[in-house]
Amino acid sequence: MKPQHRAYSVHLLTATGAVLAMLALISAVSYDWPMMFVWLVAAFMVDGIDGPLARKYDVIAHAPQVDGALLDLIIDYLTYVFIPAFALFASGLLPGWTGWAALIGITFTSALYFADTRMKTEDKSFAGFPGCWNMVVLVIFALKPPVWLCMIVIVALAAAMFTSLRFIHPVRTRRWRWLSLPVAMLWTVCAAWAAWVSFHPESLARFGLVATSAYLLFAGIAQQVLTRRPKRAKPGAQPKGSSG
Repeated sequence: MKPQHRAYSVHLLTATGAVLAMLALISAVSYDWPMMFVWLVAAFMVDGIDGPLARKYDVIAHAPQVDGALLDLIIDYLTYVFIPAFALFASGLLPGWTGWAALIGITFTSALYFADTRMKTEDKSFAGFPGCWNMVVLVIFALKPPVWLCMIVIVALAAAMFTSLRFIHPVRTRRWRWLSLPVAMLWTVCAAWAAWVSFHPESLARFGLVATSAYLLFAGIAQQVLTRRPKRAKPGAQPKGSSG
């Protein structure tokens, strides 16, 4: 296979995330939350592997006719933000004004963050919470915590988008990657498992989700405490994307 064909095939893989997003949306409007999350986890897996493949096959050099970073960001907004926010609102887990507040807050702040050219630090971590609401909402569905606790978490993470707090990229952040990558894979397994059993309250997947989510949420901050704070990427730097 020619380098151009290999590179373009990575863009095709990334684009399958749009199909998975549509399947998740169809499940969501049917109130089939477990199946919706199965499709979102599948999209999460695609998002985890297309970036390394894009770098391996140098899509910028061999398939420049498609902006892989833009393609990835469009799909990420759908699967990380838009559909999970709708699910949180429509499920009734946050009734009344709390559902509206979460819906507006998540979509509004995430749109600003996804367009921020400074979202990446020099060590390939994220500057501020990277808008992974698909992970947050899935844990909320699995644990069904009190409304007040959900709102505290949502407000705190939305505010964290605009701070200098560091959050790891499990694949690209080199420090602790030997641990971060297996933890991210375990989170994916637990997430798929929890959704497959319709978030059964006695499923052991819930404990796995809590443990892995805690690590993925606080590992970057722990690294930041233990070392000198990295600088934000310069304005105009390429944001998160499959060709980044």
